[in-house]
Amino acid sequence: MNKEEELRAIRKRVFKLTVSSATTSDLDALLERLFAILGDYYDVPLESRGAVVLLNPRGRYFQVAQFGMEPAWTSQLRWDSGVFASTEIKHGCVIDTADYGEAHELQQRLFLLPLCIDGQGIGYTVLFVPLDYQASAIHLDFMNDLADALSGLVHRALTHETLRIRELELEEARADAIRNLGVASEYRDNETGWHIMRMTNFAQAIAKAMGLPADQRELLYVAAPMHDVGKIGIADAVLLKPGKLTDDEFEIMKTHTNIGVSILTGNDALIVAARDIAGSHHERWDGTGYPQGLAGEQIPMLARICSVADVFDALTSTRPYKTAWTVEDATAWIISESGKYFDPAIVEAFQAAMPEILRVRELYRDDIIDPKHVLTLPSIEPRANAWAPWDDSLSVGIDVIDEHHRYLFDLINDLYDVVVNKLGAREVARLIKALDAYAKVHFRAEELMMKHYEYDGIDRQQHQHHAFEAKIREFYEELHANPLVAQFDVLSYLRDWLVKHILLEDAQLRSLVSA
Repeated sequence: MNKEEELRAIRKRVFKLTVSSATTSDLDALLERLFAILGDYYDVPLESRGAVVLLNPRGRYFQVAQFGMEPAWTSQLRWDSGVFASTEIKHGCVIDTADYGEAHELQQRLFLLPLCIDGQGIGYTVLFVPLDYQASAIHLDFMNDLADALSGLVHRALTHETLRIRELELEEARADAIRNLGVASEYRDNETGWHIMRMTNFAQAIAKAMGLPADQRELLYVAAPMHDVGKIGIADAVLLKPGKLTDDEFEIMKTHTNIGVSILTGNDALIVAARDIAGSHHERWDGTGYPQGLAGEQIPMLARICSVADVFDALTSTRPYKTAWTVEDATAWIISESGKYFDPAIVEAFQAAMPEILRVRELYRDDIIDPKHVLTLPSIEPRANAWAPWDDSLSVGIDVIDEHHRYLFDLINDLYDVVVNKLGAREVARLIKALDAYAKVHFRAEELMMKHYEYDGIDRQQHQHHAFEAKIREFYEELHANPLVAQFDVLSYLRDWLVKHILLEDAQLRSLVSA
């Protein structure tokens, strides 16, 4: 086979690659298959390494896929420090350079294959060749064709990931509407609204301890806030009564379960789960609950979980008509009701989940943070090989704030796991939203504490908090434009910002402890 025949054969295999890869967004797998094909093209001495490098809206290049190289999250290599700094991305040309690596005191010759969408340059596929290699006209022509093919594949990957984000947004918009209805009902008799957040996260911790599948836990997380949605239909005279209800008033209060069922009409999985929880979270394992007197496994599983979570938070919370029970007393009572009020298996999971449940109580407190409050939480197993590890040097000396920060680190590490395990932009978007939501909780709690204790740096802190929130919104919007770049971009920003903010700003909150 002569060189022209060999080149035609390689072109055919590349064409087959573009067809067979039409539905994948795993660019690492794409590069692996590409190098398997190019390895047979002996006339071009390609090294067994390469990368896809894409441009973000701020003019910085990010390595989003690689073959035979370290991934972006472990590599010290910065693509925008040399090779691309003065290079314009052009369609239909291949740039042969020996300038790469000046920051590392080495030289490398590259093929830079421009990646373009609708004539707009978005980045490069980078192929490594020996320093003494000189590209021929045939090779340059072939690489131009390869650049076109790879541009199409990257375009498909971007389109696929963007569609997945749109799907999530549609689901989230619907879920938010349902959650907001639950929050509206909660605000009628609980001015803080934190009960819903605590109860929902208690339920999540219990479900996780039970080993429920991820899809069921997701349903629970969205549907649990609807447990008391029927209270919207209860008269203020009953709902807001500060003292004990009369028998007649209690009968009226009990109708909130049936009202919730009537509100939540529909047959899809989310509505069914919300309806089950709203209608059955006051049923009892022994059949003495309401409204239907269901017993045992007749009661929907998610409703049984919410029953334990709801009662525990109600018992340990202060209300106008009651003082809060201690955690120990509330836990002991729930255990004593195993097999009577509650499903024994769920009570067992509740006990196993107690370290996480106690942590949630501190993350979503009703009261203003006391800088001198000492937490005595059960230890939680540290995360192995955490990308953003927590250590004692990050402590600001205020236990509750430290717990907030640990949770933010957990969310960043969750995001890292999603990125490195290639779970897709949809999961990245979901976690960015979760991180944004909890950052707001944390910032507002910190600001309330600063205001209460007349902390001098509150204006500076608020400015930085708002800037962070704006940046997260910016990243979320970037996911739509280029989801492959944004997920790497946001990872670096989150870790660097949080560590810097804690060490330079939040560390000064230590002064409140000695005030």
